[in-house]
Amino acid sequence: MSARRSLKRHLRTLPGMRALRLARLRRIARTEGHADWRRLIGADWPEWEKARAAATGPRVLIATGLGGHLPLAALDSTLGVALTLRGARASYLLCDEVLPACQMAETGWFPDIGRFAARGPQDLCAHCHRPAEAAYAATGLPVHLYGAWLSAADRREAAELAAGTPVEDIGGLRLEDAPLGEHALSGALRFFAKGTLADEPHGEAVLRRYLEAAVLAYRAVQRLVREAEIEVVVAHHGIYVPQGPASLAAKAAGARVATWNPAYRKHCFLFSHDDTYHHTLMTEPSETWESLDLDADREAEIVAYLKSRWTGAGDWIWFHEAPRFEPDWIVKTLGLTPDKPTVGLLTNVVWDAQLHYPANAFGSMIEWVEASIRAFAERPDLQLAIRIHPAEIRGTPPSRQRMAEEIARRFPKLPANVFLVPPESPVSTYALLELCDAALIYGTKMGVELTAMGIPTIVAGEAWIRNKGLTRDAESPAHYQALLDALPYGRRLDTATVKRARAYAYHFFFRRMIPLPFMAATGGWPPYKPALCGLEALKPGASAGLDTVCAGILEGTPFVYPAERTPRA
Repeated sequence: MSARRSLKRHLRTLPGMRALRLARLRRIARTEGHADWRRLIGADWPEWEKARAAATGPRVLIATGLGGHLPLAALDSTLGVALTLRGARASYLLCDEVLPACQMAETGWFPDIGRFAARGPQDLCAHCHRPAEAAYAATGLPVHLYGAWLSAADRREAAELAAGTPVEDIGGLRLEDAPLGEHALSGALRFFAKGTLADEPHGEAVLRRYLEAAVLAYRAVQRLVREAEIEVVVAHHGIYVPQGPASLAAKAAGARVATWNPAYRKHCFLFSHDDTYHHTLMTEPSETWESLDLDADREAEIVAYLKSRWTGAGDWIWFHEAPRFEPDWIVKTLGLTPDKPTVGLLTNVVWDAQLHYPANAFGSMIEWVEASIRAFAERPDLQLAIRIHPAEIRGTPPSRQRMAEEIARRFPKLPANVFLVPPESPVSTYALLELCDAALIYGTKMGVELTAMGIPTIVAGEAWIRNKGLTRDAESPAHYQALLDALPYGRRLDTATVKRARAYAYHFFFRRMIPLPFMAATGGWPPYKPALCGLEALKPGASAGLDTVCAGILEGTPFVYPAERTPRA
């Protein structure tokens, strides 16, 4: 059956799926959803053929895996071409419908979760794999398939581990010391868009699917890297299934790993070595940015960009819709007492990136929120404004576990000095925090912005601003309580700390977020695609950002764009 006929039959089984999901699935089912490399390379095709034939450099595997993830495929396919132009022997890796679960699967695609638990993602598989393989093969670069690198023994091992591991042990399962269970659990939580599987009737069955898929991905990439003598593996995100297990397998087999993710700024992407950026941004040495001495122009540049984030004018990842900024309106709407100190608390999406972070003071974000509310119930001299992340309803996928419901379950009646700002509220998070004397965060990147705004910030979880000497970092619940007891700290951070915070913000937004100007916003789906006319824009020297990325992949140099030395447009 063709992918398109299969799609039509599948759509009849999904009467409740939102129109956007339907449109995306139709797009996935068409090869046109992918970059057309014959057209993009155009008249430069003979030059491209020569470049492929002449490539003798490092063997680089671009482990896309999820062919139907069109934004992922857009950049991955471009990287293959750009690396080849620099002499690398680049190849791609796709899933050929063999994984029993993956990141492509979400409850939005599968309103009948029992069907997914029994059958897996096969309703999506043809639409995901076949168009991607055709589009990648059109570059002339090799395309590896997961199935070709799996033995019968691998399949038995994966099935036996998935079926035989006690469900309570799956999250901690390690295979050859690789924490595959962690990625399986993160994948299952992402599927359900929740932070727990406890109340999901099919939660265990889905989790076991993700564990089986994680083992299969690990074994396939491990064998591919060893037998094809792959030297570098490029993987989106570096977490979930299959990218997380693929990254672990690559390292176990002796290859370097480079991970990437779309950044907030338009045309920008964030790359890291050997691990997901969720981890590397927390452990990055301070020497990489502390020596930055921003002149007045560069400081004004970062201040202006941070202000633009209030409206999202400079970003292509944005979760607010028609925010309101008027201080008096915010105070009145929330019922705040103007002359009483206010502390803002910012949540994350509960299910997002559920990985192990040894620095967390609490076992979960929900535990942290509960402890914060109880602490403020004993502090009537302060007000606590809890801003629930708008991505709960506007993210992908939308959260099925809402923080407001979790709070209501624990506090049927909130303390009189605690105020809730729901995700759909038009209250601007930035304007609200500017009214606050301090901020409490768990894992949000807003800590980078808050400190640059001069707002004293307490970190209780895995926020990237942790360990930078700019925040008060809680090491335990007791330490967190001690930090709260010392509130209020004073309205703003001192001038020297703010200047240092802006240096880090400049590093974070302008140096770690690497511009690739040829990746153009589409205004639709996928949100960006390569906008090229021939090979010129991908050649060495044409783009400082692309040169930084390719050097990092091929040579292991830092993924840090020298924005401070680059002439401004």
